[in-house]
This record gives sequence, structure tokens and C-alpha cells, in this order.
Amino acid sequence: MKKISESAVRRLSLYLRFLQEADAAGVETISSGELARRGGATSAQVRKDLSLFGSFGKRGTGYSVRELVREIRTILGLDRTWRVALVGAGKLGSALFSYRDFEARGFQIRAVFDSDPGKVGASWGGLTVFPDEEMDRILREEKVDIAIVAVPADAAQGVVDRIVRAGVRSILNFAPVRLRVPEAVTLRNVDVTLELEGLSFGLNAR
Repeated sequence: MKKISESAVRRLSLYLRFLQEADAAGVETISSGELARRGGATSAQVRKDLSLFGSFGKRGTGYSVRELVREIRTILGLDRTWRVALVGAGKLGSALFSYRDFEARGFQIRAVFDSDPGKVGASWGGLTVFPDEEMDRILREEKVDIAIVAVPADAAQGVVDRIVRAGVRSILNFAPVRLRVPEAVTLRNVDVTLELEGLSFGLNAR
């Protein structure tokens, strides 16, 4: 498969969001210009992004909204269900678990883990929070595709090492620390502090 930039993948996700909104509003066709305006890109960028995956739409007519929704969902792997594990049952973990759009997009949380005896055994939406020592076994048994890491920074690398050994190949990390993973593992980092600092810079620079 050709190498696709992370920025192009992010734009596809934005296009999909706007296309689904358009579909819900009863819009049947949409132009690259409209997608560009909604996605903060240019018409040329939209056409270039889509051309990486095939030929869509007709000149002078635009794109069929429903067809493009279907195609982008397939490209992003959203036409199937992904098995997800959440490591960390604290406040952040609880907030992530409660985000119902995960399941609507095909990301099904199958297991939750924590090392705090006070959290282990709690019922979360029909799931029981498992103790940390059972994580390796359950990740394998559930054939987890994606692990979400919401643990303190000093514990994150050890947790990720175990996740990788259990065969998980995609990790979303919320711990504010740089992690090391093998080349075959896809790692995405979400550092809320960095995002807030970017916002504070923008305010301070005005």
C-alpha cells in the first residue's frame, strides 16, 4: 500500500464528518469547493486527497454524498468493528469510556483495566474493570486491535511494552510522555497539555 501522510488521513476524517452531516440534511451531491471550505483546505487539496484512493465524482457534477461516505468509511477501516481495550479507569478513562461516538464509528471497547484495587471489579456499562495482572491474558483472548492508554506518565512505557507483547498493534496514548514502540506498531499520542499550551501561545501572541 502506498505511503499516505498522517495529515491526509486527518483530512479524510474531516471530510467524512462533513459528508455525514450533509447526508443527514438530505444533501445528495457536494462539490470539492464545499468540502474544502468545511475542512479548511483548498479544492485542489480535496481532489488530491481523494485521488490517492481512486476516482470519485464527476467534473461539473460533484460527488455523490452517500457514495463518498461509503468509500471514505471503507478507506478509514470504519466498515468493520474494531476491538478496543482501555487501560486506566481513572477520570480520563471514565470520560473516554462514556464517549458514545466510539461505538457509532465501530470502535467497541471490550475490556477495561486498572491497578487500583478500589476501581477493580466496578461495573462500567456492562463491563467489569479487570485487575492489571489479567491484562496480558485478556488482550490476547479478546484479540484486541487497539489499546487506549490513560495511565500516569511514569507507568505508561511499562504498560505499552506489555500491550505490544500481547500482540496489539495500534495504541492511542493519552499519557504525557514520549513512548517507544516497535516499527510494526502504530502509536498516536494525544497530549492535552501541549494543545492547551498551543492555545495559550495563540492568545499571548495577539
